[in-house]
Amino acid sequence: MTGTISRSQIQKLFNQNEAYLSLIIVAYSILVTSLNPSFLSFENLLDLGKSSASLGILAIGVFVVLLSGGIDMSFTAIAISGQYIAANVLIASGVDNIYFAFLISCLVGLSLGAVNGLIISYFKIPTFIATLGTLNVFHGILLTVVGTKAVNSAQLPDCFKKFGATNVFTVVKPEGGSFGLSIFTVIFIAVALLTWFILTYTQLGRGIYAIGGDMEAANRAGLNVFRIQFFIYCYVGILAGIAGVLHVSLIRYSNPTYLVGTELSVIAPVVLGGTRITGGSGTVIGTILGVVMITLLNNSLILIGLSSFWQEFFTGIIVAISVSLSSYQIRKNMMI
Repeated sequence: MTGTISRSQIQKLFNQNEAYLSLIIVAYSILVTSLNPSFLSFENLLDLGKSSASLGILAIGVFVVLLSGGIDMSFTAIAISGQYIAANVLIASGVDNIYFAFLISCLVGLSLGAVNGLIISYFKIPTFIATLGTLNVFHGILLTVVGTKAVNSAQLPDCFKKFGATNVFTVVKPEGGSFGLSIFTVIFIAVALLTWFILTYTQLGRGIYAIGGDMEAANRAGLNVFRIQFFIYCYVGILAGIAGVLHVSLIRYSNPTYLVGTELSVIAPVVLGGTRITGGSGTVIGTILGVVMITLLNNSLILIGLSSFWQEFFTGIIVAISVSLSSYQIRKNMMI
């Protein structure tokens, strides 16, 4: 009947990873709030959105790569390269403009992403091996050529600090002080919507799903796998460039040794969100929910009073469980 939900629709809903993850997020939030009532305050939620924006944008990039059946290990080196080069160029040139910083960082990201794309699509090198190599090459060149000296808050151009404090709207608290919706959160949402549109409504997006499902079949179907893979890694590079600027604007400090080594923390929410490590299956909303879950977990550990070292422990557990469940679902579907 019209207006009613059938049993099959309910079963389909709860067969989706996003539904389970949403329930877990709600239950976990209620649990932590019972221990610390400030956890689910409007102010804290907006702060979480701001602090997780850089992670979310990197996760969107990793999601696109995993969807295509590949994996990128170099995105952190690209992000820190774009950030550090942009900060130093602005200092050297005397230009204090956040748009110029984004332009430089994204151009660096695009260039390094293009290198990945060419190596992978032209030379047919396995993505893990190729990007693990470029991770060290990119970071090594940054440290050798650009330098190892950190840019502290006093040296950092004011545009980064002003951008980091920019809100779309601000709420003034009765007792004094204020909080608001950060521009960081809006940028993350815009990136997620753009990625969703590309994957859902374009031939390119359908091609990304296709090569992730079966690259040989995609080739036989006439898809230009070279161009699709080249686009993917260029796109990831640009997103890494954006995330790099958000990161330095948030912490007001640029250190060329930051970010590199945190790859698992970015891959974790993507896998947790239901994206198969083998490619061909996953959603943007699932990735967003994974970012939300990881952000809530990390933030709640601090509120509860546990050491930050526990974040690495739980991140590893989450990845192991998520990959195991994904493998189990694949085997189950093959048996049906």
